[in-house]
Amino acid sequence: MVVIKFPDVDTQDEAVGFLACHFTVRLLRSGEVIVPETALEALANENLPFTFIGKATHEQAMAALRGDVAGGVQRPTARPQKVVRKRAARSR
Repeated sequence: MVVIKFPDVDTQDEAVGFLACHFTVRLLRSGEVIVPETALEALANENLPFTFIGKATHEQAMAALRGDVAGGVQRPTARPQKVVRKRAARSR
């Protein structure tokens, strides 16, 4: 996985739309994009300009593969006791 950056937002939108169909893509808040190395050739073939920042760190690469960090684990709440309803006596 490598980190790249696009010159402007419009190019980034177009490139990410193209890449999302073919590769795993992770957008960072800084405007950088994490893509597999094979995606660089595809971007070049589509004439989409980008700047190569460098190899992604292990943490960045793993975050790109597994998605967002899971929230805290919550204990299940106690279930309410079952309410036993008595049937009304039917008159016959």
